[in-house]
Amino acid sequence: MPKIDSMPSTERNTAQNELGQRYREYQSRNISLDMTRGKPCPAQLDLSLGMLDGACSRLYRAQDGTDCRNYGGLDGIPEAKALFADYMEVAPEELIIGGNSSLTLMHDAMAWAVLFGVAAGSSPWGRQGHVKFLCPSPGYDRHFAICEHLGIEMIPVAMKADGPDMQVVEQLAAGDAAVKGIWCVPKYSNPTGAVYSDDVVERLAAMPVKAPDFRIFWDNAYTVHHLGGAPARLASILTACRKSGHPDRVLLFGSTSKVSFSGSGLAFMAGSPANMAWAKNHLGFQTIGPDKLSQLRHVAFFKDMAGVLQHMQKHAAILKPKFDAVLEVLERELGGKGVAEWTRPTGGYFISIDTPPGCARRVVQMATEAGVRLTPAGAPYPYQKDPLDRNIRIAPSFPSVADIRMATEVLGICIQLARLEKLEGK
Repeated sequence: MPKIDSMPSTERNTAQNELGQRYREYQSRNISLDMTRGKPCPAQLDLSLGMLDGACSRLYRAQDGTDCRNYGGLDGIPEAKALFADYMEVAPEELIIGGNSSLTLMHDAMAWAVLFGVAAGSSPWGRQGHVKFLCPSPGYDRHFAICEHLGIEMIPVAMKADGPDMQVVEQLAAGDAAVKGIWCVPKYSNPTGAVYSDDVVERLAAMPVKAPDFRIFWDNAYTVHHLGGAPARLASILTACRKSGHPDRVLLFGSTSKVSFSGSGLAFMAGSPANMAWAKNHLGFQTIGPDKLSQLRHVAFFKDMAGVLQHMQKHAAILKPKFDAVLEVLERELGGKGVAEWTRPTGGYFISIDTPPGCARRVVQMATEAGVRLTPAGAPYPYQKDPLDRNIRIAPSFPSVADIRMATEVLGICIQLARLEKLEGK
């Protein structure tokens, strides 16, 4: 397939006319497809319906006799802590089970740092003047929104195939006391699908930092979200920090939001005993305890980590054909044309596409006008500003395979048209 950039002008005109005709045909269909967010589809949510009926729905006493209908249990019932400590690869005493949203826990931890500092006796970030956070990009837009909401300056750091550009991370963290931390989605990263290498994990744990209150916010949202084949391996950041003499450097987060029910799952925060004591101290002013009945139902339904992993194989059976459909259509529409590069993730919820510089916003606009909603261009970057205007995040989980094929075909057409417009100077 000839590269669009090297086509003679006559061939470009022909290609543009043919693509324009296909684009107008899609416009005439009045389709409405949504690929904006990584929501589980109804078939995935149905996998956990057994949690709401039968024996699971009638449980209300924990193994230690606690009546889970009542107040209390700030950090989780013992059997839930044991199961999800295994899930997070930490010890039960290193884990807190919160409500249903890990994003809430991340926001709270950041707010506590701003208001009170990250440890007893440390100065609140909000009283230290200008505060900065490192943001591997493209990354998770809701992480960046927390920083923006709390007035923390975000510094983009390029994401590579094995994690953030560590040379830049190390230089910034060691050279500026205002740099208080870094966001990380270490496994099947949002949106690129990258998995942090052992080297990246070890360097994050051991690197010199100028701020004594530096924190790694480790959002391991997709730890069990494999798409088939052997699961990717991720080194333990908590172990690496402990070995490096920085046991309190990392706060880990996770949830069952894409395992059981997105709006009614369980969320976790993990870290050193000192960090967990810090978190429980602040949580004690916010709540008398989380939903222990939900914890009990999750334990009764999954039983152990083997049960969780078996359950996730069912998710993968639903998701993988959708990811395969995106990749198949992208290859058919764009392969060999030199107008886009895309990731081929082995887990997680997203596919990341890079168009030629200066084309992403135009592609998203054109797709919207043809009835396909995509995540806004620039969203995976701090302040919604992609410096090259090239990255687009694809979320294939919710639509049907047929709709995904249609939406991806529209996307492929729009990318080619946007590039041809750019070449014509429009």
